Amino acid sequence: MTSVAVFFLGGTISMTGTDAAGAVARLTGADLLRAPEVAALGIEVDHVDFRAVGSSRIGIADVTELAAAADRAVRGGADGVVVVQGTDTLEETSFLLDLWWGRPEPLVCTGAMRNPSLPGPDGPANLVAALRVASDPASRDRGALVVLHDEIHAARFVAKRHTSSVGAFVSPNAGPTGRVEEGRVRYAARVPRRAPIGPPVRDVRVPLIVSVLDDDGMLFDAVGDADGLVVAAFGVGHLRPEIADRAAALARTRPVVLASRTGAGAVHVATYGGPGNERDLVARGLLPAGTLDAYKARLLLLALLARGLDGAETAAAFAEYVGADA
Repeated sequence: MTSVAVFFLGGTISMTGTDAAGAVARLTGADLLRAPEVAALGIEVDHVDFRAVGSSRIGIADVTELAAAADRAVRGGADGVVVVQGTDTLEETSFLLDLWWGRPEPLVCTGAMRNPSLPGPDGPANLVAALRVASDPASRDRGALVVLHDEIHAARFVAKRHTSSVGAFVSPNAGPTGRVEEGRVRYAARVPRRAPIGPPVRDVRVPLIVSVLDDDGMLFDAVGDADGLVVAAFGVGHLRPEIADRAAALARTRPVVLASRTGAGAVHVATYGGPGNERDLVARGLLPAGTLDAYKARLLLLALLARGLDGAETAAAFAEYVGADA
């Protein structure tokens, strides 16, 4: 019998209550797995109540511990892993897990947009779909996946683009890689896997600065001794010239990544010239993020620096990862 290890971290899927106190975490993993639709799958489910928090409270240390626990589960015989958490940071935790996950067994992340106290909660359907995907042999060797709303997304591309819609999760640069339909897992595409990055060996700090109209650059003063920096620039990679000077100065002492604040499309490297445009910024040492959005670019940079790589090694590894996406 196929075996799936399920790690529950809390979030909307486990929250109930609509009174003045609002919805809070009340349901355990056992509560959520008690549905007859889960039993009908015919798979062995081993669950762990790993955390019981809103996903805004999840940190790098939690994800590091979770990745190690998931690895132990598959070494112990699990055919796949499901991670159930809040959706606020799901696009980030799934991507970080994808950077670290080097095993062929599926690792599937899911959650809910509507808590069980509301009409039409989506959590039960998402959990069943995630279990189907994690137990399906066709899901092997695909890295970390995100399953919500019967869609299967690669963690590499997925993003949350609505505060409350059940269709909040999309993959702007790729679209879903598959769907769950009529109880079957159907894949339409495969995202090439990158070599996994090892787990962190040191703590690092990588802030993210988002460019805004008439930016005065004050936030650059707060970077201090941060190990690296991501700048979410305008459009395809543009900064005010005076802001570009500050970013380039920092790039002389640590890796600075140039991403786009738009969240879709690639950062350009050779279209626009002049001070503060992408040709100028790349020439002065900023690392283009390719199609990675600013949040994922930050996590990639953080993961590389946390391995103990120096600036040159980090720049080379970052460029290799974004590869053809750059």
